[in-house]
Amino acid sequence: MRPTRRRPRPRLLLAASLAVAALAVPLGFHVARGADSGTGAAPPEPEPAGSECRTTIEGSRVVAYCHNPYPSTDLVRLHTECARWWDVDADGTAVEVAPGRTVRLEDRCWKEIADAWVSHRPAPL
Repeated sequence: MRPTRRRPRPRLLLAASLAVAALAVPLGFHVARGADSGTGAAPPEPEPAGSECRTTIEGSRVVAYCHNPYPSTDLVRLHTECARWWDVDADGTAVEVAPGRTVRLEDRCWKEIADAWVSHRPAPL
């Protein structure tokens, strides 16, 4: 008598494919994270930059002093928001603050000042 060929059982094939997938997925995550790339160094942190500004509001006038303690030049700009609807809000011109220098920025409204702040931007090279 001739032996009959047995078909593989569908449950056995399903179990085998699930086992292979379960082993392959963690390996894929491991490679995707770059753990096998051999580079253990973190990306370089950006160099600190920007001026430190102190703003004082007295009545209808605002004064800001900005000091740059870092080795890169910073551009600062004073923004003034007036309290009255008919008083025009102002955005001052950008002023360069060289390393180790202090600048004075000032502005005014006709009446009260609602808010004032200084924006920073690195100077173009």
